[in-house]
Amino acid sequence: MAKRDYYEILEVSRTVDEDGLKRAYRKLAVQYHPDRNPGNREAEDKFKELSEAYQVLSDARKRAAYDQFGHAGLGGQGGFSEGFAGGGFSDIFDNLFNDIFGGGGGQRGPASGVDLRYNLEISFEEAAFGTETSISFEKDVLCDTCSGSGAKPGTNPKACATCRGTGQVHFNQGFFTLSRTCSDCGGRRMVIEHKCTTCRAKGTTRKPATVKVKIPAGIDSDQRLRLKGEGEASEVGGAAGDLYVQVSIKPHPIYQRQNEHVYLEMPITIFQAVGGAELDVPTLHGPVSMKIPAGTQSGELFKIRAKGIKRLNGNGTGDQVVRVIVEIPGKLSAKQRQLLEELEAASPKGANPAVEAFRKKVEDLPNK
Repeated sequence: MAKRDYYEILEVSRTVDEDGLKRAYRKLAVQYHPDRNPGNREAEDKFKELSEAYQVLSDARKRAAYDQFGHAGLGGQGGFSEGFAGGGFSDIFDNLFNDIFGGGGGQRGPASGVDLRYNLEISFEEAAFGTETSISFEKDVLCDTCSGSGAKPGTNPKACATCRGTGQVHFNQGFFTLSRTCSDCGGRRMVIEHKCTTCRAKGTTRKPATVKVKIPAGIDSDQRLRLKGEGEASEVGGAAGDLYVQVSIKPHPIYQRQNEHVYLEMPITIFQAVGGAELDVPTLHGPVSMKIPAGTQSGELFKIRAKGIKRLNGNGTGDQVVRVIVEIPGKLSAKQRQLLEELEAASPKGANPAVEAFRKKVEDLPNK
């Protein structure tokens, strides 16, 4: 027997979005669930069919294949080979209802504190070699007066009678047992009768904080560091949040960076380019002697190995690439001009191959 269309099974259009798909499946799954229809084989089959359709259409990759090729595009991935056993419908069904209702009766721990973000600007050299620095900011910390309990010193919080100290209340909806955060204690599990006058029962106060941050060698802009537990304290007795340090690097006066490699544009004189020279080139690791061969052209690249930046979380160091820019004098004395004219007149044929090749192309142009 041919399989029915998955959209038809779930009673939705082919343009339905993710939320609409969830609502449709939840409504029909509740209607045909075997617990509501004991001994009803038709309802059981219908429920299996619904779960199979939802499994496919809730997966973006499978849905795209199904939309284009129908059941044939799934390559046998559409159904549940084990029916109600092992990971098939039960996982997708439980995940759906956990997503909608926030859990199905299991006890949760207290919520963690808020994560914080700090924007840190460092120098080019600090990024290259690593450093340790201190950052200061304000955050919620455990109250010194009550040590985070929220209760007046000398008194203790009491277990919440509504949720019996679990932080959650449970209720039935049809054949489901669902849970939500207790409204009386706000998930703290405890009720405070005598409130701390410093934090007013919050358990936290706002204070300046200073944290040391280790910057690893090789870090780049827009990368971030996570400092676990250095965020804000939790108001409900949970773990502190984390601090995320977002790194940016100040521009350097002469260096530019591409991953672990450093780039430098270095001007040289026309005389150094023509006659060749040996120059001291600045690098992050100190000056390095570099030979400029005679006849060097403006824009030529020279590589100085292992004088770049250490690879982050890896082995080795990048290179420094030097791009030489030949500077042409803007003003010449009469004597300099005379010497240049004599030099040009004495130049052998082929001394300027690019110029001569261009002239030849111009001469060969029609109607020049």
